[in-house]
Amino acid sequence: MRKLFMILISFIFPVISVLPVSASNQINLDAAISQTAVYILSRVQHPEVGTVGGEWAIIALARSNHPVPDAYFQRYFRAVERHVQEQNGVLHNRRLTEYSRVVLAMTAAGFDPRDVAGVDLTLPLGDFERVIWQGINGSIFALLALDSLEYAVPINANAQTQATRELYVAEILRRQTFDGGWNMTAGINGNVGRNEIGDSDITGMVLQALAKYQDNPQVAGAIDRALTFLSRIQDNYGGFSSNHSNDVSSVESVAQVIVALVELGIAVDDPRFVKNGNTLVDNLLSFGNPNGSFRHTNDSELSSLMAAEQALYALVAVRRAAEGKNSLYRMSDRIERGIR
Repeated sequence: MRKLFMILISFIFPVISVLPVSASNQINLDAAISQTAVYILSRVQHPEVGTVGGEWAIIALARSNHPVPDAYFQRYFRAVERHVQEQNGVLHNRRLTEYSRVVLAMTAAGFDPRDVAGVDLTLPLGDFERVIWQGINGSIFALLALDSLEYAVPINANAQTQATRELYVAEILRRQTFDGGWNMTAGINGNVGRNEIGDSDITGMVLQALAKYQDNPQVAGAIDRALTFLSRIQDNYGGFSSNHSNDVSSVESVAQVIVALVELGIAVDDPRFVKNGNTLVDNLLSFGNPNGSFRHTNDSELSSLMAAEQALYALVAVRRAAEGKNSLYRMSDRIERGIR
């Protein structure tokens, strides 16, 4: 794995030790979150349906303590409503993560995704075969979306196989690679091959989805193997590289692992995830810029909106844990908003 010299920016974002968090470090974490939230609000003034400039920005902002006017979230609701109407109620014919992502954002923002322009956006998540067609991320985000507010799995009369939470969990478990991780395609057409290699991003996302099911012994065993895998592949700077980033550590990769640990109730400065004195949060903040933006990798001088959005919701997850609040994806404490 290629080793990068991580740019030290402690003069911008002072080093943070999380869980427990001292009063001074809490101030530093708050400052980093505020600065990045301001940056995202300046870049995403009119949030739309989309993976960048849309749902992840909404989730990060809605789950933070940063002051965001209700009108901002209402603009997002109207954008989703328009999109649903323009698409005749079909967000996508094949990629059902489109529905899961919008359900998560709508829930975080305080709206009911089961009634958007008369359409129940959770309904497709009741079709097991259609959800898993996309790959393991279909099952991951279906669980995250449904569990965000304990939504009932909708009865889908058109489904070849009616989905259940148990089916989604079993589908995820059967696709764990022999090294303890998960990747996007392992087991998609049958058994997992012994030469399949786990991916840090996908493994982190899987752990986020499985966190709620840790009382299941099979799930607990799979989680333990995955944590061992992630600790083993973590680099000396506290970061991770995805199979999709050419073995270069990225902010998105460490963000997914941070959120995974927080959802599992594990401290982000757990000794298994501190390398050469570098914590996950130290690594995350090393990608930051003075204006609150983030770089995708540290060998790039370019700011990335996607990187900033993922960095923000990871930092928000850390702060919520430090404050004893519901985790990022457990949204029973969301602020409900009316539509004007």
